[in-house]
Amino acid sequence: MGLMDFIKNELIEIIDWVEQDPNIVLYKFQDKGNNIKYGAQLTVRESQVALFINEGQIADVYMPGRHELNTANMPILTTLKGWKYGFQSPFKVDIYFISTKQFTNLKWGTPNPVMMRDPEFKQVRLKAFGTYFIKVKDAKIFFKEYAGTHPILTIDKIEDSLRDIVAPKFAEAIAEANVAVMDMVSNYSEIGNVIAPILQRDLDVFGIELTKFQITSTTLPDEVLAFYDKMTNMNMVGNNMAQFTQFQTANAIGDAANNPGGAAGAGIGIGAGMGLGNVIAQNMMNMNNQTQQQNNAPAPKEDIMKMLKDLGELKTAGILTEEEFAAKKAELLAKL
Repeated sequence: MGLMDFIKNELIEIIDWVEQDPNIVLYKFQDKGNNIKYGAQLTVRESQVALFINEGQIADVYMPGRHELNTANMPILTTLKGWKYGFQSPFKVDIYFISTKQFTNLKWGTPNPVMMRDPEFKQVRLKAFGTYFIKVKDAKIFFKEYAGTHPILTIDKIEDSLRDIVAPKFAEAIAEANVAVMDMVSNYSEIGNVIAPILQRDLDVFGIELTKFQITSTTLPDEVLAFYDKMTNMNMVGNNMAQFTQFQTANAIGDAANNPGGAAGAGIGIGAGMGLGNVIAQNMMNMNNQTQQQNNAPAPKEDIMKMLKDLGELKTAGILTEEEFAAKKAELLAKL
């Protein structure tokens, strides 16, 4: 090998980056310590930007397309290297490719519950989870303020670092949106639209654009969910005590069947048939009672006593709570 062939092999003539890993955001071109030939061909593909770094300083920025590296296409580097009079020697720079495509389905969540005000529950601890999309919108700012000189930067690293930024913004947004806890699901899009511009202000300093932000789920404390379920059940049966008793009886019998060895199952097993029969009898007496009330006739004392006895059996079986039993008892005693 002659001297000229050796020198030629040490010069880089073609510069490009074919993305092998879709998760890479920043990639340093591997020059293996070689110099770049003056007039070399640089190919920047769509969804890429190329940065030339000269002695730690950003020199030229290349957008998608094919570029011949000469004094006309390297205005800043030409000035730094003193090539303005046509000096055509090899040069040495660091070249970074930055992906400008959208990175989708990044995850965020609140590691600790967020306290929010609610008109019904006053204060509620809430956890939330969701996804967001981002892209690099300013390669220079992104390189200087975020990426630095890492040879490779992947999206999962960015996702990890942004997680601590997103969660506090969710807390700010739900306070600003003033949405009740029970209305959260129907207002996911509205809350997301509130969070997006708040979060974007923090991402601007890194040259990153937030293209989409959404909430996918929220988690309430168990006690709030239990109360909500109770209210839903009550709304289903309304204020009719007989219907509510039937509903409670059916639920209790179902629970006992699923757990025959439990204490509740034992209680229900002993009195299930009697309890259910009593409910039916009570409903018939209620119908008679309603008929008598329509005729302005008081209910017979024997019927009221029978209903009180049935209520007591339902309470003993665990179907009625103390409060429910006391309320119905007072109602019946008032009719004596």
